[in-house]
Amino acid sequence: MTDSVAPPVIASDVPDEKNMRKVAGTALAGTSIEWYDFFIYGTAAALVFPAAFFPADMPEMVALIASFSTFAVGFIARPLGGVIFGHYGDRVGRKQTLVIALLMMGGGTTLIGLLPTYETIGILAPLALVLLRFVQGLAIGGQWGGAMLLVTESAPSNRRGYYGAFAQAGAPMGVILANLAFLAIGAAVSDEAFLSWGWRIPFLASVILIGISLYVQLHLEETPAFRALEESKRRLQTEQAIPQPNKLVDANQVNLNRSPVLEALRIYPGRIALAAGAFISIQVTFYILIAFVVAYGTNTSGLDLPRSTMLSAVLIASLIQLVVQFQAAAYSDRHGRRGVYLAGATLLGLWSFVLFPLIDTGNFFLIVVGISGGLSFMAMQYGPQAAFYTELFSTQVRYSGASLGYQIGAILGGAFAPTIAVLLWKEFGILYVSIYIAIAALITIGSVLMLTETNGKDIHT
Repeated sequence: MTDSVAPPVIASDVPDEKNMRKVAGTALAGTSIEWYDFFIYGTAAALVFPAAFFPADMPEMVALIASFSTFAVGFIARPLGGVIFGHYGDRVGRKQTLVIALLMMGGGTTLIGLLPTYETIGILAPLALVLLRFVQGLAIGGQWGGAMLLVTESAPSNRRGYYGAFAQAGAPMGVILANLAFLAIGAAVSDEAFLSWGWRIPFLASVILIGISLYVQLHLEETPAFRALEESKRRLQTEQAIPQPNKLVDANQVNLNRSPVLEALRIYPGRIALAAGAFISIQVTFYILIAFVVAYGTNTSGLDLPRSTMLSAVLIASLIQLVVQFQAAAYSDRHGRRGVYLAGATLLGLWSFVLFPLIDTGNFFLIVVGISGGLSFMAMQYGPQAAFYTELFSTQVRYSGASLGYQIGAILGGAFAPTIAVLLWKEFGILYVSIYIAIAALITIGSVLMLTETNGKDIHT
């Protein structure tokens, strides 16, 4: 598929290796804690929230579905966050917008850790939980675009995939940190204390994001691509001040006076839609593998395994995912983004029919193999994604375009994935959850096939 792009803007900045390590490390730290905040909600939704924020007489499965429904609210807010932060990210810069997103996430997550339970304030408890989950969704909707562009727009063109993987690595790192937090608290206190107050500690720990946001503000520079764009805007404004009656206007050139989000939708509607489709497989599978499988393994209607067994399996699988992500991203720098992305989606669709038979054995090693296989094939897509999405859009609307594609895909794929999985499992059997994952993989394969290869593209346009 092809879309017209705006005229080129040449950046004179040459990436500095030492500065790139600082940018990549900061992006990894910020996104890890940001995703940690987002994911501890998913773990708590499976283990704690059904009892803490819903009536005690509600049936266990109904409470679990209600809890996962509040989990979905964060995804519903993500596209709105992408629109709001995308607008300002393309107007005022990647760095400032990222700082605001980090502060919003840190504040919202800390407040969840302070919420009274249903037993204390009744219906206000789940309502407040939904509101703060919405705040988390807004923040994560803005964070991804800022962190991803801060790295990819600063990276050398031949290592854009590899450095982009640092921003992407925040997701598995967030899962690892979230599971470590719950495992540590669970080991340190009794089950009764964990359900009473222990679960709050991982949420309160998110105040560290405030420190990271201050570091970004004080120590990181704006990206070369955005600085080049600002210089181009100044030149264009100077030219527009001089009458040019015979100059033709390109209908596909970005109008700097309009909202970047509207301009992205006007110029790149196809790419945004296909970017969303390319994300479906990642989102469906990821949230099934980090949230649903925990509930499936520990629920009395399922395998009734110890909480620590499932959390440890997800933790180990996430470490493997982290390694595969960097390998896939580096591979995409040498051989292109689409091939490795398509291979990951294909293998994931096939693996979905192996996943639950392995988990159903109840054997810890085989459970780890099942979840690790799924997360590894997903990582083959997620690793190159930052560079792939950066290269799909021009600088003037890149934050908006990439964020819209990513967040629309998130709401379509991830928002209701755990809830849909629970309903399919309850009504039809676990095989239908595998079919659900396979269908998502087919959607992603079709979307990526309709996108062109982007590796090597000049992103200073």
